[in-house]
Amino acid sequence: MVADPELRTEHAAPAKPRSRIGLFLPFGLLLGLVILWSIGWYVIRDRAAREMDGWIAREAAAGRTWTCADRSITGYPFRIELCCASLKLARSDGGFTLGPVTALVQIYQPRHGLLMAQGPFHVDQGDLSADVTWKSLEGSFHGASNGFVRASLVVDEPKGSVRGAGPDPIEFATQHLELHARPTPGRFESDGAVDVSLRAAQVLLPLIDPLVGSAAPADLSLDATVNRATVLRTGPVPQELEAWRRADGSLDLTLLSLAKGDRRLQARGTLDIDDAHRPAGQLELRAAGLEAVVGQIMGQRMGSEKGALIGNLVGQFLGGMRRKGPEGGPDAPADGARGAAEAGLKPLPPLRLADGRLMLGPFPIPNVQLPVLY
Repeated sequence: MVADPELRTEHAAPAKPRSRIGLFLPFGLLLGLVILWSIGWYVIRDRAAREMDGWIAREAAAGRTWTCADRSITGYPFRIELCCASLKLARSDGGFTLGPVTALVQIYQPRHGLLMAQGPFHVDQGDLSADVTWKSLEGSFHGASNGFVRASLVVDEPKGSVRGAGPDPIEFATQHLELHARPTPGRFESDGAVDVSLRAAQVLLPLIDPLVGSAAPADLSLDATVNRATVLRTGPVPQELEAWRRADGSLDLTLLSLAKGDRRLQARGTLDIDDAHRPAGQLELRAAGLEAVVGQIMGQRMGSEKGALIGNLVGQFLGGMRRKGPEGGPDAPADGARGAAEAGLKPLPPLRLADGRLMLGPFPIPNVQLPVLY
């Protein structure tokens, strides 16, 4: 017996509709993640604002008033970005004002901060004041649980003037400037030591051009270690310098190098502050073209012919020191790299800063008194 096809169709179970939840589940999860992330971002932003307000209040209680004009905190969804239309610091010994400032951190890298600032920059410190502008300024800070990893500042085409140090303003300009700092390996926690590296290219400082007899731009580099740097804060300069001095702070110059035309100078040594608040220490010097500088200086006092004669005598004296070397033999450098860096440089007697006087070897430099720093 054959079943009727129509009868089989009537008794078949109806098909269930297919669920579409799986199609919408990823979008639902994504929407939930966006909502949670948004809530988290606003929580972090509010916490950053509260911490900033607390820090500003603590600074004000210590006599330092910070003003961030038209403050805003943006950067959603992946960073916290603080913007100030201008930034101002006022304290008892002076202060500064700065143009628009932006500081930001990434949500996923909160210990890495970036800074961008525009000029103009105006600073007052005691009787001194300065104005500086630049093409671009960028800074960065890599923090750590026990301090920081490194900090950097890069400025293109800064230029400005300083007033109050003499009858006329001191003008200056630089093509490029970089400043880097990091904790000194093995000495940061025990000595509060920080390594500092400074590079300034094509520096123009007309004030010293007549002194050295050259209007050529200068290149400056400095590698140094600041001992007890962790003592320094944002208080008045005299207060901070005195705290640093009492903590046995010092500056170890690994290498200070200055090149201006055919004049070159290198210095190594240690500097600090004495009990009378004057610079103190000793530097080992090497120079090239110094005879021209000496001739220029002496020529202004004794006439060009006598100045040139004294300059030549200085050059011959230094050349004899270089040929003899420290032990009567050739003055060969300890390593090739250092020798290449110091090629053509002649050793000078040590420069000592002591009791407010400046001495080259055993001879005091006349008419020079070291200033009281604070």
